[in-house]
Amino acid sequence: MLQKNIASPPPCCTVAELILEQLRLLGVERIYGVVGDAVFGLLDAIAKQERISFIAVKHESVAALMASAEAKLTGRLGVCIAQMGPGLANLINGLGDAYLDQAPVLAITGQAPLNKIGSFYKQYIDQQQLLQALSSYSQLIVHPDAAVNALKQAVCTSLVQRTVSHLSIPTDLFAMPTAARPFEPPQRSVQTPSTEQLQAVLQVLASAKQPMILVGKEARSARESIPTLAERWGGGIAISYGAAGVIPDTNPWMVGGLSEGGNPFLSELFQKADVVLAVETSWWPASDVPRSARVIQLAKHQAHLGHGVPADIEVVGDPASLIPRLIEGLGSHHVPNQAWLKQVQQCKQAWSVQNDVERNHSSSPLHPASVIQLIEQQIDEDAIVALDEGDVTLWFLRNFRAAGQTMLLSERWRTMGFGLPAALVAQLCSPNQQVICITGDGGLGMVLADLLTAKRYKLPITVIVFNNGTLQMERDKMFMKGLQPEGTELTNPDFAKVAEACGWTAFTISSAQQLSEALQQSRSSREPVLLDVSVARIPHPDFKPSP
Repeated sequence: MLQKNIASPPPCCTVAELILEQLRLLGVERIYGVVGDAVFGLLDAIAKQERISFIAVKHESVAALMASAEAKLTGRLGVCIAQMGPGLANLINGLGDAYLDQAPVLAITGQAPLNKIGSFYKQYIDQQQLLQALSSYSQLIVHPDAAVNALKQAVCTSLVQRTVSHLSIPTDLFAMPTAARPFEPPQRSVQTPSTEQLQAVLQVLASAKQPMILVGKEARSARESIPTLAERWGGGIAISYGAAGVIPDTNPWMVGGLSEGGNPFLSELFQKADVVLAVETSWWPASDVPRSARVIQLAKHQAHLGHGVPADIEVVGDPASLIPRLIEGLGSHHVPNQAWLKQVQQCKQAWSVQNDVERNHSSSPLHPASVIQLIEQQIDEDAIVALDEGDVTLWFLRNFRAAGQTMLLSERWRTMGFGLPAALVAQLCSPNQQVICITGDGGLGMVLADLLTAKRYKLPITVIVFNNGTLQMERDKMFMKGLQPEGTELTNPDFAKVAEACGWTAFTISSAQQLSEALQQSRSSREPVLLDVSVARIPHPDFKPSP
């Protein structure tokens, strides 16, 4: 997998210049971070070139979350940099998000000067030890000619294993000359299953009487062929956590999300399945899955297999090319089980009726589900939706009828504060697409300073704040466990005034008409727009009190 160095050596350059040239060759366009004296040398080199942009944010956790979000959105390497010591400590939240969600991210941090390594120097710690739990490769570079080899190992580890890598570079090393040369970007070929393995998969598929397809976020490349397979096979399509938009809600075989934030009728149906094809997902909530079904797990990257889903057959391959082969292999002779398809349709219809009831509330403050319905009416089919973590995310995943939108969220790390950084990245990567951030007042409060980042880089995102003055999910969970909530009440600023002070257009929303009008205005705005929506304190249906 590791490739040879480029044949023609560049003129003598510094370590910082070599790092930037290498990242450019790898297709990196942006580096996220906060300035610190231990990375001055790298920032100086960034300032002297124009191919890679430095995106300066207000807090290192936002920088790492942005690198993670870019890796999730594009599949390419996300890069962030930070000061030694506290800068690295602040990166950890975003690196944890990338690590658990298997997003390829490279973190570069400064370190004490070479002659101070291991001494009682300001901010010095063993940074490799600090990152041990959240990275698959972390290395201290102590010689300028070793930089490119360490970078090669870090990059390949991140891209092949879909994980976090880290380089710790002494501050004086950045400016040192090096004779090392950049390496060629690794050529990663996608594996294809053998004929024998494909036949084994087809035999299991053909044996199914009550089949289900479970689809994850990374299955978007096969979104056209998955419904065709469902129809040919005679199975329903369920989506895993956060995979809304991969398969349009209008598809007749699409029955919604499994488990939390999903179709409440789906659990009973899914437990009856005798064969499950899990495509690009490891989401397997124990309380909602069949105990005796045969399971086939399909993923493009080996690193995405063997987690969560207890598969009988694991297949490495690109779903975009493999799903059509499965359709062809089943052939026209395969006869779907009509009784099972009737159950799938009944499940879909029951949830459609209940969803309409939930979404059509008329109240003040607004019902969370009715806010979702109004958003749905004003969103483009190819919009990117950045979801924060918390109660608001479950309301959105439950009640939003996706047509093809892309969701960005913190799937396993589940950190509050993810929404705004992800929306900033989405607009940077896709400047011609509508980008909406759905966040709660608690999540936005954690990253409020980076409203200024949207203004600085002229990013016309729309942020919709579900404001009810409480950490609703934590409050409801404590009630559900028979506990008395403590610390869940929030002291919020006037979010609209704060946004306006940061150069945003902002609206304070208390009615459905105000929200609809503000959403319409936000679509044509060239400035970032914040909608501070007053919502009712309504427990999410997934959090029922203990009997």
